[in-house]
Amino acid sequence: MPGRKRGLAVDVLGLVIAVVVAAASAHENDLGIALLDKVAADTDTVEKALVDQGFKNAVLAHGEKVGIAVEVVERNPAQSGFVPQAKRWVVERAFGILMFYRRLVRDYEHLPRSSESRVYWAMTAVIVRRLTGATTPAWRTA
Repeated sequence: MPGRKRGLAVDVLGLVIAVVVAAASAHENDLGIALLDKVAADTDTVEKALVDQGFKNAVLAHGEKVGIAVEVVERNPAQSGFVPQAKRWVVERAFGILMFYRRLVRDYEHLPRSSESRVYWAMTAVIVRRLTGATTPAWRTA
């Protein structure tokens, strides 16, 4: 299957901690395990990860191995349609912000590592904009 699947680990502000890019055919669990490995290797302050229901027991067990408590945020079965889940919307917002960057809208990059670097590049621009308070128009606005 052509395409890429991106996995993001973000903090409570929506800033990227780690990125994993894999083939679109990769299973969610493989992506989650790789993401936990990267977070554990790059930071020592992450104690808890909130994930959606797509991640199964393998990710929870791997989280225990690397010292990160993994909590599955389940949706309320009484609700129908799309309902943002508390706390998990932060990563969805980060994915939405990434769509403002042209190179990330489509799969232009040939290597997963190159695609990862584009995500870090885009989030660096987001951090700089938040620090400076700059309000430059996006490329989509007229």
